[in-house]
Amino acid sequence: MDLLREMGKLLLALGVLLAVVGAVLVLGAKLPFRLGRLPGDIVHHGSHTTFYFPIVTCIVLSVVFTLVMWLIALFRR
Repeated sequence: MDLLREMGKLLLALGVLLAVVGAVLVLGAKLPFRLGRLPGDIVHHGSHTTFYFPIVTCIVLSVVFTLVMWLIALFRR
C-alpha cells in the first residue's frame, strides 16, 4: 500500500510540473523576457552562417531547476 501512495505522489508532482511547463510555453510570448534571447547570450553573424549560444539562458535554467530539485528534496524528508 505504501508503494501506491508514493507512486501517486510522484504522478501528482509530475502532473503539476507538466502543467507549469505547458503554461510557460503557452504564455511565453507575454513574458517580459524571452528565454533564449537574454542579454549575455552569444550571437555571431558570419557571412553565410550564424552561431548562437544561449549561455545566460542555460545558467538561468540551471539555477531554476536546481532550486526546484532542492525544494522537492526538502519536502520529501
